[in-house]
Amino acid sequence: MSKPIVAIVGRPNVGKSTIFNYIGQKRVSIVEDMPGVTRDRIYLDAQWLNRSFTMIDTGGIELETTDKILTAMRQQAQLAIEEADAIMFIVDAKTGITAADEQVGHILRNTRKPVLLVVNKVDSPKDEANIYEFYNLGLGDPLPISAANALNIGDLLDNLVTLLPEEAKVEEREDEIKIAFIGRPNVGKSSLVNALIGQERVIVSDIAGTTRDAIDTHFKKDGMDFILIDTAGMRRKAKVELPVERYSVIRSLRAVDRADVVVMLLDAVDGVTEQDKKIVGYAHEAGRAIVIVVNKWDLVEKDDKTTLRFTESIRSELAFMQYAPILFISALTKQRVHRVFDVVKFAAEQHAMRVSTSVLNQVLEDAVAINPPPAERGKRLKIYFATQPAVKPPTFIFFVNDPEVMHFSYLRFLENKLRESFGFEGTPLKLVVRGRNEKDDD
Repeated sequence: MSKPIVAIVGRPNVGKSTIFNYIGQKRVSIVEDMPGVTRDRIYLDAQWLNRSFTMIDTGGIELETTDKILTAMRQQAQLAIEEADAIMFIVDAKTGITAADEQVGHILRNTRKPVLLVVNKVDSPKDEANIYEFYNLGLGDPLPISAANALNIGDLLDNLVTLLPEEAKVEEREDEIKIAFIGRPNVGKSSLVNALIGQERVIVSDIAGTTRDAIDTHFKKDGMDFILIDTAGMRRKAKVELPVERYSVIRSLRAVDRADVVVMLLDAVDGVTEQDKKIVGYAHEAGRAIVIVVNKWDLVEKDDKTTLRFTESIRSELAFMQYAPILFISALTKQRVHRVFDVVKFAAEQHAMRVSTSVLNQVLEDAVAINPPPAERGKRLKIYFATQPAVKPPTFIFFVNDPEVMHFSYLRFLENKLRESFGFEGTPLKLVVRGRNEKDDD
């Protein structure tokens, strides 16, 4: 299932990030901040009127000259046209229409993508008179809002969801493992996939995927069926060459939504970057199984502790996903490439593991005996029993006397005990705390 993507486009300082952050923090965010996950988001999984979608903030471009701003604006609009399902075009009521707005308006008029024209900074009745000139952009009725004062945000979202396509549903086989290869540009995604395919030479077929212009490669190995999901133009040159790495995230998000297992490629020379944290953080929050593959290992000068040091660095930078196995490879020399499918298969099995209720509660009883729940605000937590209602990711519900007194650190302790007892290597766990009488509707 791939959620519709909404790209937010506009000049610097028109309020793109303010709108993005307000929606995320106050209205419809369904993404929880996880410890260790970067909070500098450029994406937001959201829901409004029972419609789920992903918003992309294309903000953050600060260029010096007018000509460069126009170029950057064209690139943003072209990206939105190519990758997004709907476009939110933000303009500024205080400054009126600029040359940059007109250029982007021209681009957007020539696309078949739905566009919502949002006039921000309408902070007073006096500003409302300024919205009419934006009809000249030829993009329909301008919607006045004030992101700073949270005015008309609900109307904005009401209008937005009417533009979204229905979520694509794909016929899927239970025995297929869908793998998304994600990572920054030039990290070696295409080289790895080509090495895997070329090495085994057992491609079944190439079938167009649900994402536009992407190719799903159906692949069989050792009697198992895999689908390799294209995230970054593995079989074609991207139509738009953009220097800003954040734009590569959009394709990765689509692929993550459809995958069972995400293979996150890191560059052995660069190590973990902020961009890597953003991309893999989305996969973690989406509950996908994750395998970390460090590519270009042949370019690193090594001693007997190089692998250990690099592993420790990854664990430190990606503290929120200690569970992910790490594999060091070279797609160029084929070093350890043959192990990728084995590790992916193992992670997929862990992702789909189910624990019997009796065994689960015995582990819980032992954990509580070793480390009794602490008291919170004078009240001691009591855990009555636990159950696992779902897999992919493994989901556990703990029924307690009062969910409010379950401290985060104790929940982390319980997660560690589950991992010690059952493994769950390569998969996040979803832990839910409920009062004993709360309905189980997962």
